[in-house]
Amino acid sequence: MQRTPKGLRLHIGIYGRRNVGKSSLLNALTRQDIAIVSPHKGTTTDPVQKAMELLPLGPVVFIDTAGVDDEGELGELRISRSMATMDKVDFALLVTDGEWGRGEEDVVTALEERKIPYVVVCHKADLVDYAKKPWLDALKARKITAIETAVGRQNTMDQLLQAIIKQAPASFMESEQIIGDLIPSGGLVLLVVPVDSEAPKGRLILPQVQTIRDILDNRALCMVCKESELAAALDRLKSPPQLVVTDSQAFESVSAMVPDEIPLTSFSILFARFKADLATLVLGAQAIAKLKQGDKILIAESCTHHPGHDDIGRVKIPRWLSTLTQAELEFDAVQGPTMPEDLSQYALIIHCGGCMFNRRMMLARLSAATSQGVPITNYGLAIAYIHGIFKRALRIFPQTLAALEAAEAQ
Repeated sequence: MQRTPKGLRLHIGIYGRRNVGKSSLLNALTRQDIAIVSPHKGTTTDPVQKAMELLPLGPVVFIDTAGVDDEGELGELRISRSMATMDKVDFALLVTDGEWGRGEEDVVTALEERKIPYVVVCHKADLVDYAKKPWLDALKARKITAIETAVGRQNTMDQLLQAIIKQAPASFMESEQIIGDLIPSGGLVLLVVPVDSEAPKGRLILPQVQTIRDILDNRALCMVCKESELAAALDRLKSPPQLVVTDSQAFESVSAMVPDEIPLTSFSILFARFKADLATLVLGAQAIAKLKQGDKILIAESCTHHPGHDDIGRVKIPRWLSTLTQAELEFDAVQGPTMPEDLSQYALIIHCGGCMFNRRMMLARLSAATSQGVPITNYGLAIAYIHGIFKRALRIFPQTLAALEAAEAQ
């Protein structure tokens, strides 16, 4: 990988009314002409994303949104789309050009309900005398950070960048690990990577690449093979690996070949912890045992790849579930950043690993499901449950396994 994936970048949303200078602010912050700037209201109609480096935070994504005061039926749709970006935003900039009212307060309320840190940007300070704005003192009394900025005054942009760095979520100043805390330094991890019709030509998929990098970053050893060569790989090792990680769709065959004393899990389960909340997804998988005739299941994916003839989400998992339950089940599938608002119609949601989303986006989806009383799990956990190797796949996470067994005992 030559660039940090968007899913691992700090996402910074830019909100405000039409024509307050959100796009010009984005261009000034990035020092590039990313967003179209116009004196006409409503120039930005869809969220515009720009990936860049922001030291010491590192890689970030700025998201420029449409005005929250847009008008008409189409305007309402634009506002809805702008507010929906908060599900994946880690930090926000609320931009004003001197006005403060219900629109701004609605944004503040939405951000604070989601516990998203933010800064109020008092833009166009070269044209507006903010010292005469009483609402600014009121914001400061509420301990809301407000920074005056102006395009062409780089010192004000530098002050804003420092405010972002100071108030950004602490987790983005720390090292996140996919697998490094599960293996000892110098230990060996054996990765089982199927190469079939679903695999991208000439490369590995993103979770596999990121896992390999995390192993190397933690001074451990990595061996990669296809499931057809797994038995030979195990025979050639002088000592067993500390962990075997497989693609979830090969779980059943890999489990049969790997001795029970060797820890085994999947890339999808690693990402359940890395990108979401493992405990919630583990408990969600138990809903598989309660599926009955006519139940609806939602298959949700973060990426928008073209499904193949034997797609894991649309073909294999539905087939395995139907065989396990001996019931006629209904399946819906969604791709990308949108999810149905009404999830109550589903008996279960099965999500992909979420490698194309950031953690906040995945947690927002978990929250939407649990708030409507709908269990949610992911591909790896569902497949492990279906094939009867659920607890074995969780053995590497003793606290999660203990919580599961405690829930079963109740």
